[in-house]
Amino acid sequence: MNDEIFPNKKEQIYIEDEIKKSYLDYAMSVIVGRALPDVRDGLKPVHRRIIYAMHEQSNYHNRPYKKSARIVGDVIGKYHPHGESAVYDALVRLAQPFSLRYPLVEGQGNFGSIDGDPPAAMRYTEVRMQKITDEMIADLDKDTVDFELNYDDRETMPSVMPTKIPNLLVNGSSGIAVGMATNIPPHNLGEILSACLALLKNENISIDELMEHLPGPDFPTGATISGTQGIKEAYKTGKGRLIINSKYHIESKGNKHKLIITEIPYQLNKIRLLERIAELVKEKIIEGISELRDESNHEGIRIVIELKAGEIPEVVYNNLLINSPLRTSFSINMVALVDGQPRQVNLKDILESFLKHRREVISRRSIFELNKSKTQANLLEGLTVALANIDPIIEMIKASSSQQEARINLVSTTWKAGDVIQMIERVEDDIHYLKSKKSDISSGLIGDSYRLSEAQAQAILDMRLHRLTSMEQEKIFSDYRLLIDTIKDLIDILSNPDRLTQIIEDDLTMIRSNYSDNRLTEIIQNHEDIKDLDLIVKKTVAITLSREGYIKTQDIDYFRSQKRGGKGKLSSSLKEEDIIENLIVTDNHTTLLCFSDLGKVYWLRVIDIPFASSAARGRPIINLLKIDENEKITAILPLSDGLDIDKHYITMVTKLGTIKRTVISEFSRPRNLGLIAISLVENDQLVDAIITNGQKEIMLFSSGGNVNRFQESNIRALSRNTMGVIGIRMNPNERVVTMLTTDENKHTNSQAESQSYHIITVCANGFGKASPIEDFPTTSRGTKGVIGIKTSNRNGELIGAKILSSQSEMLLISHQGIIIRIDTESVPKQKRNTQGVKLMNLDDNDYIMGLSLLLDEEDDVDTDK
Repeated sequence: MNDEIFPNKKEQIYIEDEIKKSYLDYAMSVIVGRALPDVRDGLKPVHRRIIYAMHEQSNYHNRPYKKSARIVGDVIGKYHPHGESAVYDALVRLAQPFSLRYPLVEGQGNFGSIDGDPPAAMRYTEVRMQKITDEMIADLDKDTVDFELNYDDRETMPSVMPTKIPNLLVNGSSGIAVGMATNIPPHNLGEILSACLALLKNENISIDELMEHLPGPDFPTGATISGTQGIKEAYKTGKGRLIINSKYHIESKGNKHKLIITEIPYQLNKIRLLERIAELVKEKIIEGISELRDESNHEGIRIVIELKAGEIPEVVYNNLLINSPLRTSFSINMVALVDGQPRQVNLKDILESFLKHRREVISRRSIFELNKSKTQANLLEGLTVALANIDPIIEMIKASSSQQEARINLVSTTWKAGDVIQMIERVEDDIHYLKSKKSDISSGLIGDSYRLSEAQAQAILDMRLHRLTSMEQEKIFSDYRLLIDTIKDLIDILSNPDRLTQIIEDDLTMIRSNYSDNRLTEIIQNHEDIKDLDLIVKKTVAITLSREGYIKTQDIDYFRSQKRGGKGKLSSSLKEEDIIENLIVTDNHTTLLCFSDLGKVYWLRVIDIPFASSAARGRPIINLLKIDENEKITAILPLSDGLDIDKHYITMVTKLGTIKRTVISEFSRPRNLGLIAISLVENDQLVDAIITNGQKEIMLFSSGGNVNRFQESNIRALSRNTMGVIGIRMNPNERVVTMLTTDENKHTNSQAESQSYHIITVCANGFGKASPIEDFPTTSRGTKGVIGIKTSNRNGELIGAKILSSQSEMLLISHQGIIIRIDTESVPKQKRNTQGVKLMNLDDNDYIMGLSLLLDEEDDVDTDK
């Protein structure tokens, strides 16, 4: 470049400064000109320009449809310097009822679907404004908002709409700018307007009080919002996260059920939802679904999920919520342009900005109408002067050579005031401003005369002859009085803030009565997250724990009921030296209290225990509980839901006959390393534990076959880390094997009733019997009790006992892992001081290690174990 020709064109700059400046300019252009909505009308520039183009073409709700291509052509030709596809996509969204809570455009033709189908080309579709859109452009022609030049400075367009509805919250908005984004959910119009009215009445209202009128978003696709915490955070800070669940109901026929999905989360593609559910079924992530089909139509969504026989629909639905888009999240990020600058706003900020905008719009409208009324009143004064001087004025006009000469002559002449004096006198106190604010200070009333202004003279020249009648003169007087009343009212509006507020309130009330509708989205106030238990079908299982510490669960249906004396079925594949020591029958939603021989207690959920086949040993319990290598679980107690832990107790017994009870609430804070349940003396071990309510009877069974039955109230409740008291006295070689509880009122008040309950006792060699419960007398704590079953070389020692009814089934398990399921009807009823009969055939060197009961649903035996 020649420095002599361009001496001032060379400048040294740093590239990083130039890049920074250019990038910031670009970022602000995107933020302000494309991506973010204005907090006042809730519209982005493209949406505002579409609506304005439709307004310019009179494309209103009560006019015929017009081709979308015509609207798009006007927008890109006059106002929006971007591609036609971007404008048409924005126009389509304004017409989609599943995208906007209150669509602003009414479409005719294919405008896409919730399945993700694209709209038809713009040459095929037609549009016009919705009726509610009229409320957004009302008073646009009354200088209520500022206009700005378009991209080529040849057209003007509004910088904001004079909207009567808070569209930013009503229809929401989403957009990604440079370095920031916005995502505002839609809301119910009636609720939003109620919140606006509450803010009008109390400008110091809190957001919590506003939420009494506006509980949360209202999506066009309905569904449910789980919990209110995310809503509160978003309304207070501008950021929050919602969990949206689909809405469903169950249709049943026999033992087969159908899940019917009727509403899905906002902005979810229905076809992709169906594809994802089908993938989950194919990959066997979700089981129990036999058929999936879409029966949706113009009346609404209907997704049918047929379940296999016996499946629990709530469990399948919970699994779908976790694994499929039937549950989605919506991250609220309320960013909008406030005074031309991007800002994070909360709920109250948005409502205050809208109401401030309405005050400005109404004030500017009032000023516009006031100036218009002043001008009209001034013209009526001129016409009145013309009527008072009609003959000389006609002669002057006839003598003039042109209209311009006639206008000059009319203005330069002083005319007789006539009735104008009376008109002004009637309203003199109210229109004094007319004299002081005329554009031409030489015109107006001067004594008894009147000087016409340029505008008045032109109005006289434009006046038709029919206005010379006496009736027309009276009409002019009447119109003048009405204009003066209007002017007085407009001045009152501009000078009285309460009047302005009342107009806003009336407008909002009118909009609410005309357009509000029922809420579509249900808000669940007290939401609980789906727990892993909610994803598992509740069923009865058998839990086994071997001497070597292997634990597992098995389906209880695996064990087929057999007759007394059968061989049973293999429950586990154990090592030669391992044996099964604990058998618990419960449901897989239960929490287990695991008591160790060292007097400690651990918590374990059944669902955390591996489900294994009969050929598997299970998992070492040391992998599930943090127990010591020399520690052994001796008692497992199912803890049912809904149990009052402040009124129930854990009653424990040790090998040497010590008994103790502690309120369950003392165990309510489990630790990984366990809690001390009972303090033990040397060589003693915790044997058994049960749940009691303070009004039970305790039955302690020794290996020698003795039973001591006494009142629970004889045992004082103690804290966790203490020793117990003597429960039963035994011979030196005996030990306590188990403990049962009975209800004294249930078993002793009626002889006939007590006959249906028995104590079953089982010995190591497979012999056992059922004895009536009344055969066991109540004694005192700390005695030897009475004989419950005779132990001998044939029977072996007593290994366990249960309370049973005629509706029960019993599981017996041997140390080799063989389990037999017996109907208790087949167990013979004998007196307590007998040896019993053969219940299970055992191989050589095998013996019974444990037993458990399966209670019928109608069985009301309260064993607590």
